[in-house]
Amino acid sequence: MTTASEERMIRTDIPARLDRLPWSRFHWRIVIGLGTVWILDGLEVTIVGAVASRLTEPGSGISMTSADVGLAAALYVAGACVGALFFGQLTDRFGRKKLFMVTLGIYLVATVLTAFAFAPWYFFLCRFFTGVGIGGEYSAINSAIDELIPARNRGQVDLAINGSFWVGSGIGALVALLLLDESIFPPNIGWRIAFAAGFVIGLGIMFVRRHVPESPRWLFLHGRVEEAERIVDRIEAEVRAETGVQLPPPAYRITIRVRGSMPYRELVTIAFKRYPNRAILGLCLFIGQAFLYNAVTFDLGTLLHGFFGVDSSAVPYFMVLFAASNFTGPLLLGRLFDTVGRIPMISGTYLGSAALVVALAVLFRSGGLTTVSFMALIMATFFLASAGASSAYLTVSEVFPMETRGLAIALFYATGTAVGGITGPLLFGNFIHSGNPSLVATGFFIGAGAMALGGIAELIFGVRAEGKSLENIATPLTAEEAEADPRRQGEIQAARELNRRTDQEHEAARARNMRILRRAAERAEHERAGLRRARPGTGAAFYSPGQIGTAGTTSRWHAASDEELDRELNVITQALEEHGPTERSTLAGYVGGRYWGPRRFTQALREAVAQGRVRRLTRERYAPAGPRGESWSMTSSDC
Repeated sequence: MTTASEERMIRTDIPARLDRLPWSRFHWRIVIGLGTVWILDGLEVTIVGAVASRLTEPGSGISMTSADVGLAAALYVAGACVGALFFGQLTDRFGRKKLFMVTLGIYLVATVLTAFAFAPWYFFLCRFFTGVGIGGEYSAINSAIDELIPARNRGQVDLAINGSFWVGSGIGALVALLLLDESIFPPNIGWRIAFAAGFVIGLGIMFVRRHVPESPRWLFLHGRVEEAERIVDRIEAEVRAETGVQLPPPAYRITIRVRGSMPYRELVTIAFKRYPNRAILGLCLFIGQAFLYNAVTFDLGTLLHGFFGVDSSAVPYFMVLFAASNFTGPLLLGRLFDTVGRIPMISGTYLGSAALVVALAVLFRSGGLTTVSFMALIMATFFLASAGASSAYLTVSEVFPMETRGLAIALFYATGTAVGGITGPLLFGNFIHSGNPSLVATGFFIGAGAMALGGIAELIFGVRAEGKSLENIATPLTAEEAEADPRRQGEIQAARELNRRTDQEHEAARARNMRILRRAAERAEHERAGLRRARPGTGAAFYSPGQIGTAGTTSRWHAASDEELDRELNVITQALEEHGPTERSTLAGYVGGRYWGPRRFTQALREAVAQGRVRRLTRERYAPAGPRGESWSMTSSDC
């Protein structure tokens, strides 16, 4: 429900309505329609890496050196930076959907033209504009994904989507494997078809995107309230029809002031004056992953060919292995970013990969690596680094206010990538071209230092964003403006009166608050145990029981994640009380657990057992714990 009492003031519960949705086909459509852009990026980067050695051989149809390959990679990254900066501001001004259709179109045109390259300068130009399209995608796509995916699933989904880059990488390597086979295609034709393959995949993605809606969060922020309401109503109707789940009431509402687009100068002011720690964190994360990733990925083919004697036609085999390790990292570790937490997982993946790169550099310099051992170390390193790199995009899209999200992603991606993503391929390309193992090892040491910098920044400045709504992590600027307006005080008081609960609802809320307080106290005690008490980083706010949905304070957002868990616990308990001892799979069917999101049912069931609300009879069979008064030391009557 949204109300607008004056022309530029809007009160809405749209963010809460989106965050409470159970997992459904709608969310899979978002993942497929938007997340697959990373497949395109992976396809582009890997094709260049796989065909790089072919482009330097006689008869390729284009005369390039290994240094030219590094320059082309740098220009691709430079184009991505320009595209992110240019389209990042436009995506906040004109909307997510318009821009992710435009940027995909730019990519399609540029990648087709690359297939007709006849000279290095033409190849460089096409690669630059291909990067422009991909860079523009970053800000529009990450903004839309994080604004449409429920808070409880955002970390895992975001990492898996960003990790899908390596699905494209694997496809690119397999396609290149066939196209570089001179028994099938001439040496001057196969690599051209490889670039054209990106166009075919892009057309399929464009078709799916036509059915992805505009972000309702962006719409109401720009005053298009009725359109936002229609989209959310349609999504809710689709989800109810699919799942049969009765949606709980929204947990909170916010009041915002409609305002125009925000220029870069104001974004920089907000980022570095209002959120200086978060700004430093975003830069360090992006610089670290951009240097290491772009350096190794773009030059892996020439590295294998020049130092390990791998034939250019065999390079794609190794690229497939490299892609597999990179994809399984965020896929397998992704859920831990929502459960273990952002700070330990991000810092762990960055510092762990840095340590492995140091070992790789030492062994490479000493000549103690074979092709097999080199690839084993590379795969272990990027299993961790891939999850860390994906979390950089997640972090900058979470920790800044909604009005600046597209610009923030663009600014930090462009700045970090310009520093790390351009210098990395240039340095590595020239180091490899020199044929000196010590220089290449030096490049690896630099990459390890850059990743370590990101890990240390996360330990010091990291934000515990797991399970929180975007409006909780960073309060919208326009919400603060609206609530600070003295003309709003009468309306705010009226809203409080209108939102007062009935006596029965109030008693239920008090009982819920006590349960949430108990869990928060247990988590706080857990954080203080052992070495955890000295863990650096921003602490989690303690839950303050209050009227979620009342205006005037930001505390109303802090409870949304805990309330969602409490609702899931109640549903599980009620189902067992109604049906008696039940198999786990049957219980999941009773409560609609498959629609809660990846592993949400498992986590809620484990929490119910830990709290004594559910008894575990066997490995797969559960029963109610008895009257609720026996399971809780404090109930609603104690409040």
